[in-house]
Amino acid sequence: MTPDIALDQLRATANADKASEMARYHKIDRPYLGVANPAIDAYVKDWRAALDAPARVALADGLWRTNIHEARIAAAKLLTQARIRPDDNPAWDLIASWVPDFDAWAVADHASIAGQKRLVWQPDRVQQLEQWTTSDHLWTRRAALVMTLPWTKQNNPKPGEIAIREQVLGWAAGYVDDPEWFIQKAVAWWLRDLSKHDPERVHAFLNQYGARMKPFARKEAGRLLAD
Repeated sequence: MTPDIALDQLRATANADKASEMARYHKIDRPYLGVANPAIDAYVKDWRAALDAPARVALADGLWRTNIHEARIAAAKLLTQARIRPDDNPAWDLIASWVPDFDAWAVADHASIAGQKRLVWQPDRVQQLEQWTTSDHLWTRRAALVMTLPWTKQNNPKPGEIAIREQVLGWAAGYVDDPEWFIQKAVAWWLRDLSKHDPERVHAFLNQYGARMKPFARKEAGRLLAD
């Protein structure tokens, strides 16, 4: 499977009207094919079944380089697996290399979900995200929170999971004065998800930092908390 063959398959279900609609919605200047997510999912399922891990990484790399919206979504989905064997570093390194290219939430979120899987499989990779938190690129700063969302979900976290959770909360504390809407939204997202499993820790965070957050973010972060 080559990127050209994969693109031909995506183009087979292209819809010019939908492509124009997507371009208006996403507001990012790149090619759009107008292919719906369920169709992308079906193609990716077939490609994943036919390819070993190195070939999936190579195809994902080629698709991403096209800069076509649906191709980048497909690239991310190709690497969104709980297990990739062998899971040395090529898949994670490729995902991390995409982060400076993030320029909109949809592609960034699909790629970040792929990143979540690789981080959960090898949690020491989280340490690489520390440098992202001081990037001038807002989507890189945001990715540090979105990729670590799995650490909001444990009801009974182990010591190592608590350490990562606290590390990310430290990053979030550093973001509370950030004026960017997408950064404030990411902080709120992280805290809201954590509040389902550790409401006391979220209360403590908001008591300490909530007054410095944008009002919409503070409200969203505490939306699931009991008064």
